[in-house]
Amino acid sequence: MEKASLWKLFCVFAKMGAFTIGGGYAMLPLIEDEMTRRGWISQKDVQDIIVLAQSAPGILAVNMAIFTGHKIKGFKGSVVSAIGAVLPSLIIILLIAMFFTEFKDNDIVQRIFQAVRPAAVALILVPAVRMARAGCREWWTWAIALGAMLGVAFLKISPIWIILVTISVAVSVSLIKQKKP
Repeated sequence: MEKASLWKLFCVFAKMGAFTIGGGYAMLPLIEDEMTRRGWISQKDVQDIIVLAQSAPGILAVNMAIFTGHKIKGFKGSVVSAIGAVLPSLIIILLIAMFFTEFKDNDIVQRIFQAVRPAAVALILVPAVRMARAGCREWWTWAIALGAMLGVAFLKISPIWIILVTISVAVSVSLIKQKKP
């Protein structure tokens, strides 16, 4: 188990912020790997942090950094992790804004973006599959996951409605289970 310092937290999240393509969901497997491999948090903690980060308003990657940093080093850990996650992206965006207009029509640049898209999709799917395996332990949780996915992807149902229905179903199932001896 490696000791977590504020500097190490910053460096780990800066590395993830610099090399994560595809947004916050692509960062999930990196956070999971880095944090559990170093022994800073458990697999269960990662799952809980993902749920919290998705439930909170704001950017998923920043929320993940804030909750993970807080779990490891409290308030200071939250601040340092968030800065580490955001700073590389901010610098990269500024550089792109300064130079991209000159290169946006370049064939090589367009091919690079085309090649990166499938990798970003894969990086997003990996944590989704892991979360499904870890979080769906009963038939009704699998039904909720499948229904939510189909509802959002194909029926264009608002995620807000999905969350409200999910909470209602979970409360109902819990109440039914409590009534049974």
